[in-house]
Order: sequence, then C-alpha cells, then structure tokens
Amino acid sequence: MKSFTMSILLMAGALTSCGVQQKAVATKQAETTETADLDTLRIDIHNMSTLRYGTRTVTPDFFLELRGDSLISYLPYMGQSHGAALTSYPAQGLNFEARIMNYQRNWPKPHMKRIELDAKTQEDTYHYIIEVYDSGAANIRVRSMYKDPVGFDGESVPLPD
Repeated sequence: MKSFTMSILLMAGALTSCGVQQKAVATKQAETTETADLDTLRIDIHNMSTLRYGTRTVTPDFFLELRGDSLISYLPYMGQSHGAALTSYPAQGLNFEARIMNYQRNWPKPHMKRIELDAKTQEDTYHYIIEVYDSGAANIRVRSMYKDPVGFDGESVPLPD
C-alpha cells in the first residue's frame, strides 16, 4: 500500500512540474509578443518634483521619447547621489539613450495607460513609470539605484518625423 501511495505522489509531482514548465513557456511567449509591440511616444515636460527641492517649472526643451526598444531621456535632475557608481565616466544624469529592458504595459484605469520599464546606462540603472491619459496629460516617475527619485509632469505630443 505504501508503494502505491508513493507512486501516486510521484506522478502528481511530475504532472505539477510539467504544468509549471508550460506556464513558464507561455509567460516567455507573452513577454516576446509584448516586446515586439512596444509603444512609440514623446512626452514634453512642464514640471519636475523632487524630494529635497520641491516642485519646479522647467524650460520646454526637456522630453522623454520611446521609439521601439529605445528610450531617449533628456530630463533635468536635481537630487543627491546615495552612492558612487563604479565608473570613471562623467556624470550624465537623466540625459541618455538606452535600450529598454523589462517593458510592461497595462491599463489600470479606463482612460490611463501605464508603462513600466528599466534602462541601464554606464552610470546607473533606472526604473521609469510612465502614465499617459487619453487627454494627453502624462506623469513620469524615475527611480534609480544611486540617486533620489524624481517625478515629472507633461503632455504627450506627436513624434516629429
């Protein structure tokens, strides 16, 4: 009787592991499909919010662009560094172009799209949370491994050709 019970348990464990493997394959396929369908947008910035310096109005030449699998970030930064990055490159702040990593998109509210992505530069790794509303208003929050978080308000505009 013990050997029969043991064989039932082993078969159940084998079936469970097959289900987990199938779920992992399905998740990987969904990520690949999501990566192939990345957003293309540009957000012009009006205000920035920092922990230490409050909210500031910025000049109209700052922006954030998503183009396929690339992030073009030309954003102002005011804040403190929590640790030195181990590079000898000059500090670049939030002014860089990088390949998008860990891209996720969802619609938590009927008129709002949320995009979360990571971007890695020679200086730091950044996590962007971008919320775009149907009205064109947009919010960006940026977290970093070595710097204070910062937020931006702006509006989504058509990309120049």
